[in-house]
Order: sequence, then structure tokens, then C-alpha cells
Amino acid sequence: MKFKGFLSVFLAVLILMGTAVPFAAAAEEEEDPFTLEDPNILAKAALLVDAKTGAVVYAKDEHKELYPASLTKIMTALLVLEAVDKGDLTLDQPITATQSAMSGLSAYGSTAGIKAGETMTVENLLYCMLVVSANEACNILAEAVAGSVDAFVDKMNAKAEELGCENTHFANANGLHDPQHYTSAWDLYLITKAAMEYPEFMTICDTAQVTIPATNMSEERTLYTTNYLLSNWRVIGYRNTEAHGIKTGSTDEAGYCLVSSAQRGSLSFISVILGAERVEVNGVGDVRSFSETTRMFNWGFKNFTYKTVLDENEFPKEVAVTLSKIDHVAVRPAEEVEVLMPNGLDPADLTRTVELTANPVEAPVSAGDVLGTLTLSYNDQVYATVDLLALNDVEASGFLTFLRDMQVFFSGTAVRIALVVLVVLIAALVLWKLTVGRRRYRYGRSVSGRGRSSYRGRRRR
Repeated sequence: MKFKGFLSVFLAVLILMGTAVPFAAAAEEEEDPFTLEDPNILAKAALLVDAKTGAVVYAKDEHKELYPASLTKIMTALLVLEAVDKGDLTLDQPITATQSAMSGLSAYGSTAGIKAGETMTVENLLYCMLVVSANEACNILAEAVAGSVDAFVDKMNAKAEELGCENTHFANANGLHDPQHYTSAWDLYLITKAAMEYPEFMTICDTAQVTIPATNMSEERTLYTTNYLLSNWRVIGYRNTEAHGIKTGSTDEAGYCLVSSAQRGSLSFISVILGAERVEVNGVGDVRSFSETTRMFNWGFKNFTYKTVLDENEFPKEVAVTLSKIDHVAVRPAEEVEVLMPNGLDPADLTRTVELTANPVEAPVSAGDVLGTLTLSYNDQVYATVDLLALNDVEASGFLTFLRDMQVFFSGTAVRIALVVLVVLIAALVLWKLTVGRRRYRYGRSVSGRGRSSYRGRRRR
């Protein structure tokens, strides 16, 4: 019997082991419900961001400190447009180029041929700076804004800090190489996003060709953009009709750089490429800052779409309520949530995490009160966070509130100390009554009278 019992147990263990292995194997083979190909952008750093929501779609070494070359001019334009917005300058204000603005410029750098003593409006200087990347236009505008190029550079660094740039330091206003002049793809995105808030910025950056009127020292001049995505005038093969702006840059040290934007249907992206190369492919030159930007845009358009992940009429949770005859209140999302998601990811696959401001919450509660947040995520990627609002009013009970207030009152440290002191005093009084002040009576007479004698001598007969 013992042997049979042992055999039964042994067989049961074998069965369990046999069934456990396939389940374990199945768990190991489980994969994500979608896969997303890596575009493997050929550059030192790359970034693709959804222009509508700010969601990062693709990132490669986005915080790495790199040389930006003429992408620097985005910050220069931002400070000039801020000065215009503040009323310190106007777009039609004439500015005369000084000799100091021409100093320190490379003879091989980009130029619009502006000379010392030449007068041009702020707007036309911006066209020179952003369309053909004229280095002298940067210095002329810098002096107009801050009085000197050095003072303007200080403003550039202060603005970078204000925008949250953590890997940026500017040494000049134009981007000519300096070992202490660097930024990152992410910081350039922050700077570009701020500049895009000014309509004039994108109007100028998206210009393929512009004619600058004649000045006191020059006939009218026609400028053609350095951005091959916008025009075939300089080089053919890169034109992208979905692209808009923004700025090119290149030096031997920085490589080929480009900040751009593109739109297809409802999708809109901002891109940054730093440190790309120019290579020969089948005997044809390929400037990868342009070709890789287009490839990154196409990858984003192909693989992402906007999806509604939360409806404002959903009720994801009920929150417990105290101090009321009603013990709960329903909450709803503050708004409908639409986010950019990979095509293969279903909103139902998102993890919903609720964080309440209090649980339970105390009455009274008013409809619309924020009672917590709902976060939608997949793995470590957060797609949205939305406030949870009370759906209806919940009145407080006067009696329950009174009991709560009394409990709070008596739970206070000062009150507790006072109660302890009072108890000690009462105990001391009782103890005194039972000892020192005690009086016993017998036959209506005080026990303390027992010690006194009433004898007054022998009574005579």
C-alpha cells in the first residue's frame, strides 16, 4: 500500500512537470502584439517629433552634444522675432551694417554679399539669413537687438536655458565652428518649436526663392534656398513637396545638418538631423541630411496614425466617498484623448493606470472636481495622461461631518496633552481625598475626635 501511494504521488508529479513545461515555453514565446521596424537613420543624431502632440516618434542620440553649424540661425531668428514682438524692432525697420558686424567672418562661409554701410530692413536681413544662410546678416541683426554680438550671444545662451536646453552652448550668432559652440537634436527641436510660434519664421524658412529690393549699395538680388527639399535650383533629386522649411547647416566639423518639417494629411512632423555625411552612391553624390530626412518622414507617415484612446463619456472608476450618505462618486475623463500611435498597436492594448488625489475622498464633492489622473501607456511609453473629474455632486452629511470634526479635534496633540493633564489632576484629587483629606465618621462623630477627652475631673455627689 505504501509503495502504491508513493507511485501515485510520483506519477502525479511527473504529470505536473510534463504540463508545466509547455506552458513555460508558451510564456517565453509570447511577443508584443505589434512590431515596428527601425529606420536606422544614417546620421550622428536624429529626431522625429509629432508637431501636434510633441510625441517623440523616433530618436537617435537626441541628447548628444554636437556641432550645429548654421542651424544656430534658428535661435538667432527667434531672438530677432521676439524683439519685434516686444516692439524693440519692426520688420520694416532699416538697419545699416557696421564694420564690426563684418569682422570674424570666414571668407568661405555663406553670404548674401552685404557690405558695411549697406542698409536693409530687418525682414530682408532675415530672408538673407534663413534662405541663403548669410553669416553677416546674423551679426547685423545681433547688433541691432543687443548692441553687440557678444551681448547677443549671452541672450542666446539665456534663451536656451529658459527653453530647457541642457546640452547647448552658443559662442556666436551664425554657427561658424567653435569648439565651445554645440547643441543637441533635442535642444534644437525645443528652439525650433519656439521659433515656429511666429508665423513670419515659417513663411521665411519655407521660401525657395526671394528677391531682395535694391539697397543704397546694391542692385536687387535674387536669393535661392540652400534647402534641397524645397527647390531643385541648386541640386536635383531631393525635392520633397510635403516638406516645409526649416534650416540647413554644414561645416567640416559638424557634417551635414538639417531641421525640417513635413505634412501628409492629418500628420505633421518636425525633424532634426545632425552629423550626416555626403557619400557617393553609384557615382552619384548623396547628401544624407536631405535623403535621410525624407526617409525618416516617410517612415513616420507609413507607421503612425492618430487614434482615439479614450472617450470622455467613459467611466473608468468609482471613487469611495466619506462624510456622506452616498458612499461613492463616478469619475470621467476630462476630455477625449487622441494620440499618435504605431499602426499595429491597438488602443485596447494600452495599460490604464489610475492615480487618485485621495481615496476615499471627503464630501462635499462638486461635479467637475479633479479627483485623480488616468495614464495610458504601453511598456514604458506613456501615450497620454488625463484628469479624472467627478461626474456629479455629493453632499456632505452634517452629522458625519460633526463626528469627523470632533475626532479631528480630540486627535490634536495639544488637546491630547490637555486631556492627559486633566486626567492626572483628577486622579491626584481622588488620591488626596482617599488619603490626606479623608474623614471617617462613627455614630455621627468624627473619628478625629477620638483623640480628645471630655473628662473634667471626678464628679461630686
